[in-house]
Amino acid sequence: MKKLKLYFGIILVALLATTQIQAQNIKGKILDSSGSPLIGASVLIENTSVGTITDIDGNFAIQASDFPVNLIVSYTGFDTQTINVGSSTSNLMVNMVEGLKLSEVVVTGSRGKPRTILGSPVPIDNINAAQLRESGQVTVDQMLNYKIPSYNSSNQTISDATAHFDPSELRNLGPSRTLVLVNGKRKNQSSLVYVNDTPGKGEVGTDMKSIPAESIERIEVLRDGAAAQYGSDAIAGVINIILKERTDGEITANAGITSMGDGLTYDLGINKGLKVGDNGFLNLTGSFYHQDETDRAGEPGGDGLFGVIFGDDAILNGTHPWIQDNPDLGMTIGQPNYSKISGLANLGIPYGDSGEFYSTLGYTYRDGKSFALYRAPYWITDDAGLLTPDGEQYAGFQPTFETTVGDITFIAGTKNKLGSWNSDLSLAYGANSVSYLIGNTINPALLPNSPTEFDAGAYAFNNLVGNFDLNRSFGDLTLSLGTEARRETFDVVAGQEESYVDGGAQSFPGLQPSNELTEGRSNIGVYAGLDYDISDNTLIGGAARFENYSDFGSNLSWKVNARQFIADKKGAIRASVSTGFRAPSLHQIYLSNVQTLVSGGTVSNQGTFNNVSDVIKGLGVPALDAEESFNITAGLTYKLSDGFSFSADYYNISVDNRVLFTGEIGFDGDDTTTNPVEEILIDNSVTSIKYFVNALDTRTTGFDIVLDYTSSKFDAVLSANINETTIENDNISSPGVVGDVGYEIFNRKEQSRITSARPGVKALLGLKYKMDKFNVSLNNTYFGEVTWQHASDPSKDQTFGSRVITDLLFGYNVSDAFRVNLTINNLLNVYPDVIDTKGDFVTDLGGRFKYPWEVNQFGFNGMYIKGGVSYKF
Repeated sequence: MKKLKLYFGIILVALLATTQIQAQNIKGKILDSSGSPLIGASVLIENTSVGTITDIDGNFAIQASDFPVNLIVSYTGFDTQTINVGSSTSNLMVNMVEGLKLSEVVVTGSRGKPRTILGSPVPIDNINAAQLRESGQVTVDQMLNYKIPSYNSSNQTISDATAHFDPSELRNLGPSRTLVLVNGKRKNQSSLVYVNDTPGKGEVGTDMKSIPAESIERIEVLRDGAAAQYGSDAIAGVINIILKERTDGEITANAGITSMGDGLTYDLGINKGLKVGDNGFLNLTGSFYHQDETDRAGEPGGDGLFGVIFGDDAILNGTHPWIQDNPDLGMTIGQPNYSKISGLANLGIPYGDSGEFYSTLGYTYRDGKSFALYRAPYWITDDAGLLTPDGEQYAGFQPTFETTVGDITFIAGTKNKLGSWNSDLSLAYGANSVSYLIGNTINPALLPNSPTEFDAGAYAFNNLVGNFDLNRSFGDLTLSLGTEARRETFDVVAGQEESYVDGGAQSFPGLQPSNELTEGRSNIGVYAGLDYDISDNTLIGGAARFENYSDFGSNLSWKVNARQFIADKKGAIRASVSTGFRAPSLHQIYLSNVQTLVSGGTVSNQGTFNNVSDVIKGLGVPALDAEESFNITAGLTYKLSDGFSFSADYYNISVDNRVLFTGEIGFDGDDTTTNPVEEILIDNSVTSIKYFVNALDTRTTGFDIVLDYTSSKFDAVLSANINETTIENDNISSPGVVGDVGYEIFNRKEQSRITSARPGVKALLGLKYKMDKFNVSLNNTYFGEVTWQHASDPSKDQTFGSRVITDLLFGYNVSDAFRVNLTINNLLNVYPDVIDTKGDFVTDLGGRFKYPWEVNQFGFNGMYIKGGVSYKF
């Protein structure tokens, strides 16, 4: 720990000790073929990390340490140009020519010099701000969902705090196995473990709702394993969110509503850039977003859940008076209600010969409300008048699950030249917290004096990351070196006593003092990478990274890759082989809580015990260890003609020792004997337990295919992901007593969350027509089938068929600065297949759910109609 503090201290001192030297400036303007300025064009000094972007007038200024230098100028939809500059100048003019995305320069996937998409040895998507808006979506996670076929995220419901995060993932490998960067620096994970029955169950992801879309210049998505370059989590790939550096401004405002008249959304965003000195920038973003809840509950005409549990025909058949008045069983099932406010500042100040100080500070606050199962009067028979209006008969109540989510991003660093080396020294801090308020409910044991809302506790996670990176070119060889130190902390805060005592609050018993903890760990990593341009056409490269964690030990990951240009550099063949790892998250190691869930055919308390507890150790379950992966990627990309390109990539990813969240482990039904596991249940007053354990091996294979056509009037993109995940274990069992007794820890239903909860095929067809001031876009997204598996009976499995979601977007430029737009999401009002219970009342919770919730392709809100305006200044 002392060594780690010293490490961070050295980094901080170095950040403050930078010196200033007289700069040599290059100033100029970037224009399109018609002479109009290009806003946000990238200008980079070749073989360095020194770069900038153009302002609202297409102007730029950049500092060079010596001359001559080559400037790499790139802009989405235009061919990248290399401009040789022999001396300091203030009037360099560059006219860009429309071209292909293959020529765009990207920085993700190489610790050395940036490369074009065509020249990269690994597949990378580059989506700029305009393309994100053209998705027709509002939040970053959904923008990516409708732009990247291998990325999946969908709205969740009746899933406690998970409904406010919406798990997302690349290549269906789970939220934990995608690394998210902001300006190339590691973004903190969220504080929440997804413990409910949703995709991504048992995992921890990054809160993709925490970055305001208005602040984003582009997003680079590396579709390849990259742990040897970036460390833990980068098994499926890397998402690098590049923030705006421009100095123009824009205000946007939008509002929308579903065709059912619910789910009202409205948002307001402002982004403004300011010049700092001659060449620096400060880009500021502020945004507000709100959405109302939607409701797509079933109307079963009877309660198949409690009718069976209570053996009551009136409840089962719907002749009960309350069900007659409430055919939807009182439920609200759909997207949650929440408001979000975000602020972000991105700063860059050049200094000296080639130095730049940079910093990013962002904060997002979210306040949301989702809903639990309605407590019908035959379930909870009395509220002592606490929730029932005066003079009215008691009719049950629907608890609310109210969350407050906070997320902080802070980065500070300096880029410089150390002799012939390009250096990047940085310190980053990230934090996420979620607190729970359980509203409109009671603790029945405390009647008639029960509160009606409860502070149920909170989770928090933060990390502090220091990086020092170096790279240098030796002719055709580029060497990169670096080190990273990270400190992570996970906190659990107990709720008020009334929330957990004597069974606790209905819907979510609060976190107890026994769950409270503050735990941390540290790790230090070093890496080296080498890229060698053997010739103008041939590139080979490799990387290796060693990491040591204070809790589980060390890991060595490696990667080799190659790229061969073909057909006079119109195309390229690329391939990579790598190993990777994912450290078990602190959340998975230390999480423990009790929830009210349907378990063992009844509604009961269920305990999650953490991996270091005496309970789990007593069962002989070992401490969590790192997952390990082996990745193979191979592909072809080709420029078929001017404006038309094609790429196809195959991937094969095996993950061993995968951490899983066990299924319910409860009583075996034999009342004559008590086995050691049942003794644990009895001692802790729960009907079943869950815990985290390394017990799963998987293999994921698939193809990514992209066809891209660009012209002055018409754009078309057809992209697809074909993906299959299989479980390689012949027997999934838990070490220790649970396995010895013969308990099944990961039943068919849990396995299907890994193999079939997300579409195996997803394809996007985007069409855009542009004419003068008007443009129209038509986006079609194909979501392949998903399959829900019953825990034990294959005859009750259900496959939900494929669907195509069509979005229509209109835009009109009233003037150069003012624009109006109309978006219709899900134009044809498409919904998933309806749940077929096949006689199992748990499948749809007695008819409460009409549409699938444990497997989910695209949600079930139906058509959304939105209008908006934007003003540039």
